Amino acid sequence: MPEIRYDPLRIRWTIIATERGRRPHDFKIPKEEKKKGALCPFCYGHEDKTPPEIFVITDKNDREPNTSGWKVRVVPNKFPALRIEGEFKREGVGLFDKVSGIGAHEVIIETPKHDSHMADRSVEEIKDVLVAYRERIRDLRKDIRFRYILVFKNHGREAGASLEHPHSQLIATPMVPTVVTTELTASQEHFKRKERCLMCDILAQELMLGERIVWENEHFVIWEPYASSFPFETWLIPKKHLHDFALLNDDELYHVAYALKQMLYRIKVVLNDPPFNMILHTAPSTHERPGRPHYWSTIEYDYHWHIELVPRITKIAGFEWGSGLHINPTIPEEAARYLREVDVDF
Repeated sequence: MPEIRYDPLRIRWTIIATERGRRPHDFKIPKEEKKKGALCPFCYGHEDKTPPEIFVITDKNDREPNTSGWKVRVVPNKFPALRIEGEFKREGVGLFDKVSGIGAHEVIIETPKHDSHMADRSVEEIKDVLVAYRERIRDLRKDIRFRYILVFKNHGREAGASLEHPHSQLIATPMVPTVVTTELTASQEHFKRKERCLMCDILAQELMLGERIVWENEHFVIWEPYASSFPFETWLIPKKHLHDFALLNDDELYHVAYALKQMLYRIKVVLNDPPFNMILHTAPSTHERPGRPHYWSTIEYDYHWHIELVPRITKIAGFEWGSGLHINPTIPEEAARYLREVDVDF
C-alpha cells in the first residue's frame, strides 16, 4: 500500500510508492563516455586557464601563486551566476520584488587528479576539500551583502557537472534561499514550542528505531530520511548539536571527511557510481537584520548543519511539477538496508 509521508524539517509531503519497490539494479544509468584529448582547465599545468586563485592548499612553502604544486585550489567561476561587484539594492516592481544580482560564485577544484572520485580518495584528501569549504564560507561572511553561502557538488553530467574534473562550487546570495528558509523556519518554530532542536529530535528517534540508519560512529550518522523525496536520498549529520559548519576545527573536519567517505563509497557501490548532487546546509550569515533585532537569537540552539546527497537516478515529471509532491519508488528503509550491507574495506 503506498504511503504519503510528511517531512517536518522541509515542510513537505512525499509519496512513497511501495508497490513499485525499485531496487538498485532497476536504476540503469548509462555510463558517461570520457572525453579524450580535451584541454581540462582544472588539471596541473593549466592554472593559467582559470581566473586567478583566491584560496589554495599546498604542501610547498615556496610555491608561486597560480602554478602547479597545489592540493586544493579555489578560483572564481569564469561564468558566474552572480557577480561580486555592485551595491545591494532592493525594490518593488508592481506586485513583484527585485534585488540586484550580486553575490559570489566560486569553484573548488578538489584535486589535481582528473579521474579521482571523492569516494576513492584518502580521508586526509577529503578533509582538505572540507577545509576549503570552511575557509571560503568564513571569508565570504565578512561581506555584509551576502546572507547565505551554499556549497554544493554536482557529480556527472546528469547532475549538472559541465566538466569531468572533480570540483565543487559555492554561491553566495544576497538573500537566504527558499529551501534553507523553510528549514530555518521549521527549526525555529520547533524550538519555540519545545526548546529543543528539531534535527536532534529526529536524530534521536531515528537512532532508536534503527531501520533507516545506514552507518554511525560516535561522531556522525548517515541515514535515509523518513520522507525521502528521491530514491537513495542520503543525509549525513553530526550527533553533537552543531549549527554552523564554519565553526569546525581541523580535527572535527577529519571526522566529517571519514563519514563523508562512508556515504559516498556506499552510494558508489550500490548504484554503480551514479550522478549525484551533494549539498551542505549550514547556518546563514548572522549579520544584523534592520528592524529585526532578535532575528537570529535562537539559531545557535535550533539549527543543525547537515549534508544532503541525492542520486540523480529518476526524473521529475508532470505530477511532481504540478503538485509539489515527489514520488519516491524506493522505500527509504529498503534503501538503508542496501547501503548498510555494503562491505566497506577502508
